[in-house]
Amino acid sequence: MISLPLVYTILALIAYTTSFWYLFLHLMSKRAPNHWFIGILSGLGLFLHGVVLYHDMVTPLGINYDVFNLMSFTTALMMLLSLLYSTYRPVIALNLLGIPVAALGLILGFTFSQTSLSIGKNSFGLDIHIILSLSAYAVLLMATIHAVLLWLQDRELKNKQKKRVWVSFLPSFQAMESLLFDMLITGFLLLTAALVFGFFTINDFFGQHLAHKTAFSIVSWFVYGSLLFGHYKFGWRGQKAIRFTILGFVLLGIGFIGSKFVLEMILGR
Repeated sequence: MISLPLVYTILALIAYTTSFWYLFLHLMSKRAPNHWFIGILSGLGLFLHGVVLYHDMVTPLGINYDVFNLMSFTTALMMLLSLLYSTYRPVIALNLLGIPVAALGLILGFTFSQTSLSIGKNSFGLDIHIILSLSAYAVLLMATIHAVLLWLQDRELKNKQKKRVWVSFLPSFQAMESLLFDMLITGFLLLTAALVFGFFTINDFFGQHLAHKTAFSIVSWFVYGSLLFGHYKFGWRGQKAIRFTILGFVLLGIGFIGSKFVLEMILGR
C-alpha cells in the first residue's frame, strides 16, 4: 500500500522538476519566464516538501533531528528564501540551483531518515534554539554558495575572458553582490537569535557536547558581524566580502556539521 508521504514526495518532485525545466528552457532561449508560474509551481513543490518533512520530523516522542531530516529542512528553507529573494532582486536564474538542491534534500530525507537515533523530548525554548540554528546554517550556506559564484564572476571579469560563462549565465555582479549582503544580514540575525536562545535554554554545554560547537559559532558570528560592519562603515565588498563569507561558514560548519556527524554517525548517539 502506497503511503501518503510517498505520494506527496512524488508530487513535490514533479512540481520541482516541471518548474526547473520551464525556467531552464526559457533562460536558455533568452525568453522571459513567467515569475508567477515559477512561484506557484515551485511553491507547490515546497509546500508538499514541508508536509513530508513535518511527517518525518514531528513525532509523538519529540522532534526527529536525524541528519537526513536536517538536510531536507535546510534545502527546503534555502528554496523558500531563493523564491523570496527573486521577488525583489533580478536573480530568478538562481532558482536553477535552488530547485534541484531542494529536490535532492527531499529525496534524502524521505529515503534515509531514521527514527531510532535522534528523537528527544526537548523544552520549547531548546527546540526554538535548534530551529533557529538550522535556519541560520541554511541561509549562511546559501550565502557561501553565492560567494563562490561571485568569485567565479569576478575572476572572469578581471581576466577579461572572451567566453564568460558565469557572467553570461548569472545575474549582474552588482545584483549578485547586493543579494549576498541580503543573505548575510538574514543569516547573521538568525545566528544571533540562535545564540541568545542557546545561552538561556542550554543548561550543560559540556555534558551535552555543545562547548566546541558554541565556541565555533561565536567566532563565526564575530566574522560575519565584522564583515557587515565593514561593509556599511567602510564599504567592504568584492573579494574581501567573499573571503569573509567563506571563512565564517567554514568555522560554522566545523562546529555544527563536524560535531553532528561524529556524535550521530560514528558514536551512534
